[in-house]
Amino acid sequence: MQLENGWIMGVRRVESPHCDLRPEDESPSLLVVHNISLPPGEFGGPYIDQLFTGTLDPEDHPFFAEICHLRVAAHCLIRRDGEIVQYVPFDKRAWHAGVSQWKGRERCNDFSIGIELEGTDILPFTDVQYRSLIDISELLIGYYPITLENITGHSDIAPGRKTDPGPAFDWPRYRLSLIERRP
Repeated sequence: MQLENGWIMGVRRVESPHCDLRPEDESPSLLVVHNISLPPGEFGGPYIDQLFTGTLDPEDHPFFAEICHLRVAAHCLIRRDGEIVQYVPFDKRAWHAGVSQWKGRERCNDFSIGIELEGTDILPFTDVQYRSLIDISELLIGYYPITLENITGHSDIAPGRKTDPGPAFDWPRYRLSLIERRP
């Protein structure tokens, strides 16, 4: 994997308008893992792309009427089959964290990268999703000042408000894989 102008080369790109410039001289130093499924509990389909690009049709599903007004996007999505979709270049601020705090610092969007896993809090994620997440994580750790201690879940930066990536996410597996692959 390689980066060019904040984009991962060779992955599907769906550019989102739900981003802006980071504060001056701010490099990403936090990686936030999320999960998403649209409609809830269903996988595949165009709806995550549509949500992240502001084109979700509220008529397509009753739940969409509740969320179609949201202006949100993660930097990347990892689908169930391991496909990586990138919406926002890593050097820009994607609107993924909302009201958030990490180690006493608020506004995590300013200094974080958000990676969504297609899934739910309670269903296991796939092996290929972990492989893709580990590959992206290694790339980002090598390029930005992100340490293993600054990789966390949405639930940790917005406790009480968010629960993802949820108890089905295997943190020990993910962290051990990153440690084992370190030079």
